[in-house]
Amino acid sequence: MTFYRSIFFALTLSVALLGGCSRQDDVKATSPELSIQAVTEGAKGFTVGALMSANTVYVFFDPQCPHCGHLWQASLPLHKKVKFQWIPVAWINASSLTQGAAMLGAADPLALMTEHEASLLGGRGGISAPSSVPPDVEQTIKANTKLLNGFGAESVPFVIVKNVRTGQTITHNGAMTTAELAELVGVDTTP
Repeated sequence: MTFYRSIFFALTLSVALLGGCSRQDDVKATSPELSIQAVTEGAKGFTVGALMSANTVYVFFDPQCPHCGHLWQASLPLHKKVKFQWIPVAWINASSLTQGAAMLGAADPLALMTEHEASLLGGRGGISAPSSVPPDVEQTIKANTKLLNGFGAESVPFVIVKNVRTGQTITHNGAMTTAELAELVGVDTTP
């Protein structure tokens, strides 16, 4: 019986690690049409990766979500090929807002996000961020959150991208491996 419990625990843990963080409330805003145009017009984040790439992967994330941290780590090997825009939302707790604000205002968001995710996944809660958030930045994160809620997303990370190979706009909830992310985007993983 212990063997079966071990297998059940391992499967449960795998699903949890590759899942996503759900929002705490059931508030749903009026649903805007889910499209890349809606994201480019209504969301604000920070951009990392291949800045000259014609294709952008949009990632709505909560700074307190470990699944978002796993997706961040999976995205790092693709930064030479793909442009990512990370869009902070505040679903999980008060630190979501303050840490998201720190990332939006960072001189080097790549370094800060890498430091943050290493701390979060290491069980240390992420970066320290000032408790006061400028009103315009707070409004930006609230607008990002409202847009994501309007799309009907149930968890973060929430990815929206136009697949390079097919031209199809695709969405995905939850973390994934580098290979799965590359497949979603339509790029190969070879250097």
